Amino acid sequence: MLTGFKNFIMKGNVVDLAVAVVMGTAFGAVVTAMVNKVLMPFISGLVGAPNFDSFARVELNGNAIEFGVLLTAIVNFLLIAGAIYFVVVMPMNHMIERRNRRLGIDKNVKEEAAEDPQVALLTEIRDALKDRAV
Repeated sequence: MLTGFKNFIMKGNVVDLAVAVVMGTAFGAVVTAMVNKVLMPFISGLVGAPNFDSFARVELNGNAIEFGVLLTAIVNFLLIAGAIYFVVVMPMNHMIERRNRRLGIDKNVKEEAAEDPQVALLTEIRDALKDRAV
């Protein structure tokens, strides 16, 4: 019973996923700190409020409808998404491009894979049915 669990845990995908979750959590804390302690104070200096929570607040029959909270969440999302793109995705893409150029790999050239015999047979059947229908 424990051998099966050990084999499952030791598979590359599970370990990679676990590492990704831990690193993502740690990186999320860094990005959140940057947004909350660097970017939002800068925006609050421009706008005059630490966030948009009190912006566009409407009361309807004693219930508060706070559009500003939604606006704050959207701004936070855009800042976090931009930070992740410019700090992680863009450098990673440049690194992959440099590696591919160094190795002589052209991403536009696809190697022709050997066609599966079943796919070839199904293609022939389809073409024959098309010819017969006309």
